[in-house]
Amino acid sequence: MTSSSTLTVGVVQQPAWPDKAQSLSASEEGIRSAVKKGAQLVLLQELHATHYFCQFEDPALFDLAEPLDGPTGQRLAALAKELDIVLVGSLFERRAAGLYHNTAVVYDRAKGRVGQYRKMHIPDDPGFYEKFYFTPGDHDRAREEGFTPIETSLGRLGVLVCWDQWYPEAARLMALAGADLLLYPTAIGWDPNDNGEEKTRQKDAWTVIQRAHGVANGLPVLVANRVGFEADHSGVGDGIQFWGGSFVCGPQGELLAHAGEETEQLVVELDMARSENTRRIWPYLRDRRVDAYGDLTRRYRD
Repeated sequence: MTSSSTLTVGVVQQPAWPDKAQSLSASEEGIRSAVKKGAQLVLLQELHATHYFCQFEDPALFDLAEPLDGPTGQRLAALAKELDIVLVGSLFERRAAGLYHNTAVVYDRAKGRVGQYRKMHIPDDPGFYEKFYFTPGDHDRAREEGFTPIETSLGRLGVLVCWDQWYPEAARLMALAGADLLLYPTAIGWDPNDNGEEKTRQKDAWTVIQRAHGVANGLPVLVANRVGFEADHSGVGDGIQFWGGSFVCGPQGELLAHAGEETEQLVVELDMARSENTRRIWPYLRDRRVDAYGDLTRRYRD
């Protein structure tokens, strides 16, 4: 953890387009704006370099993928070095022919890339056909892959990606491995055909579940989501209205900053000592009944 008890974090919320240059320029603008406001650690949203292409299945879209140190990775690494920050970006990663991941990548100042997290839970439902494009990340303790925090000069980052946000197991495993923060780059929005009540329920559930991870683990949580309407270019679906709502909360789930539905950067000074103090009065890790949880490794208790 950084020697200071405070850490200023930034979250960039932006639209994205099929044109990588346009999308990455918006990312860079957001990063620079957050850093001008004092951010030392900046989180970008899921797949910020392109439109959300998983609304339909098309093998040609694999051409959007890049290796970890491809042009997008190089640009993000250069920004982290120039601005002297820790930067969490997102790549559609080409790991090998026919093997692609949805990958969050961490760059630490002049050190460059210090780690990556390949999304572990992969959704597949109308408008979010991710299983066609993404292979789940490996789980390998020896290689520190899977639910393993990434060590940086500002602390141990428990980076998870979008659909991972619905799983308390993922957040818990990051906390048990010593994460100082939980970070969720995400891409989620509404089906235009849903009514207002359903839209409210969905967005509220998304916010509450991630705040609850902060409560359950006594950790701050950073969430970055995209904004804007993105059409289904296949013409089959009606597109997605990404709802924004990025936020930063403290270790008791308290909202410290909450974005609307437009382009925005959140910059928040976190008191990192609050995690220690919160865990002293709410010692959930102490009281866990690890002897009785064996069936959590089963799909269902039947």
